[in-house]
Amino acid sequence: MQNDSPLSNLDLNSIEELYQQYLKKPESIDESWKNFFQGFDLASRNFSKSSVPNKNKIELDKEFKILSLIQGYRQRGHLFTRTNPVRTRRQYSPTLAIENFYLKESDLDTIFEAGSEIGLGPSTLRQIISHLQDTYCESVGVEYLYMRQPDVVSWLQQKMESSRNRQDFNPEQRKHIFDHLKQAVGFENFIHKKFVGQKRFSLEGSEAAIPALDAIIEKGAELGISEFVIGMAHRGRLNVLTNILQKPYENIFREYFGKEYEGDISLGDVKYHLGYENSIETDSGKKVRLSLLPNPSHLEAVTPVAEGMSRSRIDSTYNGDGSKLAPIIIHGDAAIAGQGVVYEVVQMANLQGYKTGGTIHLVINNQVGFTTNYLEARSSTYCTDVAKVTRSPVFHVNGDDVEALIYTVKLAIEFRQRYHSDVFIDILSYRKYGHNEGDEPRFTQPILYKEIEKHPNPRDIYASKLIDKNVFDTQESKKRVVEFDEFLDEKLTESRKDTKVKITNFLVEEYKAFKNPAKGNLFEKVNTGINQEKLVDLANRMLEMPSDKKFYRKAIKIINDRKQMVENNKLDWAMCELLAYASLASEGHPVRLSGQDSQRGTFAHRHAAFVEEDTGEKYFPMNNLSEGLPNIHVFNSSLSEYGVMGFEYGYALAMPNVLTIWEGQFGDFNNVAQVIIDQYLTSAHEKWGISNGLVLYLPHGYEGQGPEHSSARIERFIAQATNNNIQLMNITTPANLFHALRRQMLWEYRVPLVIFTPKSLLRHPQVTSNFEELASGEFKPSIDDKNADPKKVKTLVFTTGKIYYHVNDKKIADQRSDLAIIRIEQLYPFPAKDVESYISKYKNANRFVWAQDEPVNMGAWPYVSRNYPQFNFEGVTRQESASPAGGLMEQHNIRLQQIVDKIFDK
Repeated sequence: MQNDSPLSNLDLNSIEELYQQYLKKPESIDESWKNFFQGFDLASRNFSKSSVPNKNKIELDKEFKILSLIQGYRQRGHLFTRTNPVRTRRQYSPTLAIENFYLKESDLDTIFEAGSEIGLGPSTLRQIISHLQDTYCESVGVEYLYMRQPDVVSWLQQKMESSRNRQDFNPEQRKHIFDHLKQAVGFENFIHKKFVGQKRFSLEGSEAAIPALDAIIEKGAELGISEFVIGMAHRGRLNVLTNILQKPYENIFREYFGKEYEGDISLGDVKYHLGYENSIETDSGKKVRLSLLPNPSHLEAVTPVAEGMSRSRIDSTYNGDGSKLAPIIIHGDAAIAGQGVVYEVVQMANLQGYKTGGTIHLVINNQVGFTTNYLEARSSTYCTDVAKVTRSPVFHVNGDDVEALIYTVKLAIEFRQRYHSDVFIDILSYRKYGHNEGDEPRFTQPILYKEIEKHPNPRDIYASKLIDKNVFDTQESKKRVVEFDEFLDEKLTESRKDTKVKITNFLVEEYKAFKNPAKGNLFEKVNTGINQEKLVDLANRMLEMPSDKKFYRKAIKIINDRKQMVENNKLDWAMCELLAYASLASEGHPVRLSGQDSQRGTFAHRHAAFVEEDTGEKYFPMNNLSEGLPNIHVFNSSLSEYGVMGFEYGYALAMPNVLTIWEGQFGDFNNVAQVIIDQYLTSAHEKWGISNGLVLYLPHGYEGQGPEHSSARIERFIAQATNNNIQLMNITTPANLFHALRRQMLWEYRVPLVIFTPKSLLRHPQVTSNFEELASGEFKPSIDDKNADPKKVKTLVFTTGKIYYHVNDKKIADQRSDLAIIRIEQLYPFPAKDVESYISKYKNANRFVWAQDEPVNMGAWPYVSRNYPQFNFEGVTRQESASPAGGLMEQHNIRLQQIVDKIFDK
C-alpha cells in the first residue's frame, strides 16, 4: 500500500462513526465525504462509483470488501466447517470464496488494515483468510451473530478470533485428556466384551463427551461453580456415571447380573436410567457436588426436572446466586429437535421464576434418531436451532477433535458465567452400533455404517496425534490402555462377590429426616392447628395495603371484602388457602406456587398479587407479613404444562422443606404433562426410591362447561395409586384445604399430593370456614353428616367433591331424614376404616350409594367398586362415555338432576 495513502493508519471504527454522524446530521460532514457516503452500504460495506475524498478510493473499497468477507465468515462460516467425522457436509451457497466478495487472487498477498478487525494487525488477505478459516471453518463452527447485545458479541468474537486466546495444550494436559478417552473407550469395550449382547446404549463414537464434561467441571470450578446438576437420557449414561460421577465400576457391573435389590426398592429400573450423586475433587483441589438425575426412556423428560432441581438448589443453598451452580443437559440430536418440551424449557430460561443462570446444553449428535436419518428428523438446518429462541450461542464441534471440543466447552462455561446465558455445544459424532447393541443399523443406514465400520475411535485418533507430537510413544499408549483393562477386570471380579443390586439413594441428606411412605401409615394424625390469635394477626397483616400506592378500585373491594370475612369469622376458599401459606411461612417453611395465571387465579379468586394502577408494578401482600420470614412466591408461568410441571417436580425434589405447588389452569390440561405424572410423580419411588412432596392443584368440577373444562381425570390418577405412592383429595371445605396443605409440610413423609380443586365452590355461600376450625382442627379424610340421626337413616350416600352440595340441597329441600351424606375428602389412600365406622354407626342403613358427577367409567367409581366390593356400593353416576362431559348447559343440568333423583327415588 502506498505510503501517501490516508489508509496507512486507517481507523475503521472512526469511518463507521463518521458514517453514523452523516446519517444523523449530514450538514456537519465535509462535502467530499458526503458524496462518498451516498454510495456506502453499511451492511455489505460496498461502494458505488460515487466520488471519494481522496485518490485511494479503490484501496478503501477493498478494505471494506475484506470487512464484508470477515462478516461473511462470522455469519456463515459454520456452514462450511469440517465438523462431520463420518459424512460429507451438505453444500450451501453462496460460498465464502473471495470472488463472492468482489476480491481477486491478485489481492491475496496485498497487506490490508482490515486484519486489525480480527486481531492480526495489518496483514495480507491470504493471512486474513487463513485466520478466519482456522477460527470459523475447521473443527468448530459457531452461530452467534443473532445475539443483540454488541458487547456480548464483541467479547465472544475477541475470544475466538484473537490468536493469544487460542488454547494450546502442554504434554501433561494432553496425557490427561488421553486418560479420559482411555477410560471412556475402554469402559465401553470392556462391557461389550464381558456382557455380550446386553444393552448398554453405549457412547461409542461420541466418547469425546467424557473429557468434555471433565473440562466443564474443572473450568467451572475455577470460575466459582460449586455444583452441577446433570440431566441426560440413556445413551452414554453408564459412562458418565463411572467416569464423571465416579460411581464404582463394580456397582455398574453387578447391575448386569444382579438377582435382587438391596434395601427398600420394590421394582427398580434398568441400569441406564438410574441417578447418582457424589462430591468429587477437581485436579485443582476444589470440591464439586455432582448430581445426575434418574430419567425414564422418554427422551427429554428429565430436562425440566433438572432445571427445577437446579433452581431449587440455587435458591436454598446459594441464596439465589446462579453463578454457584450450573445445569448441564445432555441431549440427543433427534430429541432436541423433535421433543417439544425442549422448546418449553428453553422458553422458560429467562423468566423470573424459572431462570437458573444459564444451562450448558451438550448434544450427542450421532446423526441418527433410532433408525431415522437426520434429514427426515427435522426441517431446521441444525438440531440446535431452538437455541435461537433465546439468542444463545451455538458451537458445532467435530467429535473426533477432542482438543477443539475441550477448548469450546471451556469457552462456553466462561461465557455462561459471564453472561448468565444458555450455551449449546453440538458434538458431531456417530453411533457405532444400532439404537442398542442388539439392533442392526445397516437395514436403514448402509452407507453411513460402511464408513463407521472402518472409522477409528476418538481414543486411537488422539493417541496417533500425541505420538506424532512426541507426547508419548506407541508402547506407552498401549500400556495405558492395557492397564485400564486390567483394572476393570479386577472390578468385575469384585462385583461377583454379591448378587444384590444397590440403588444408591438420591439426595440422601435432604431426605434423611423423612420416613419411607411405602412402609408408613398415611392416616397418622398430624397436629395442623395453629394459635387462633396468630392466625387472625396473619390475616390482618396480609390485608394491609400500602397507602402510597394506587390500586384498581375492584382490587380495593377484594381487600375490603376479605377484611369483612375476618371480622365476621367467615373465611372463603382463597382466604384459607392464603392463611395456610402464611402460617407455614411463619413456621419456617417457604412456599412456591406456579402455574398459568396463578397470581390472580384462573377464576379470579386468589389475588396473591395486586398491580399498581399507575406503574404496573406488582405488590405481594404475603411477602410483607414480617421481616425475616421465608418467602411466599407465586409465579405466573409460561403457557406450558409439561415443562413447568416437570420444573416444579424438580424444585420440590431438591427442597422437601418447601411447599411447592403446580397449578393447572384447568385440571383437564394436566394430561399435556402426562409424562411427568406417569414417569416421575406416581412411579419414582418404586423405580428409584425417590420421594417428592409436590402438590398439584387441578381445578375439577362438572358445571356445564364442556369436555375440556370439567374433569381433571381422577380415574387416571387413582388407577396408578398404590403402596402409598400418592395422595388424591377432592376437598369440599376451606378448613380441610388449610389442614391438608399444612399436613403436607408438618408430617414425616414426602408424598405427592393431588388436590382436585373446586371452581364454583370458590364463591359458594356454604363453602366457608371459621378461625376455630383452622386453629383446632386437623385434616379429615372423610366428613360425617352432622345433621343425620343414625337411628332414622336407611340410605347412606358416599360422595366426593362438588356434587355433595347438590345432594345436600335436595335432602334439605325434601326434608329427608332417612338419608345421610358422607363426604370422602381423600380418595387415596382410601379411608376404608372410616367407611366401615360409618356403616357401623348407621346400623339401620340397608342401601349404600356411591354418588359422583363423573361418568361410570371415570372418576373414583371404577377404583372403589373394584377394590372395595365388601361395601356393596350402588354406583350412581353419569352414563358411560368417552368424552368426560357434554357441551350444552341444558343437557348438563338434566344429567345432574338424574343423578340426584336416582339417589332419592328409592
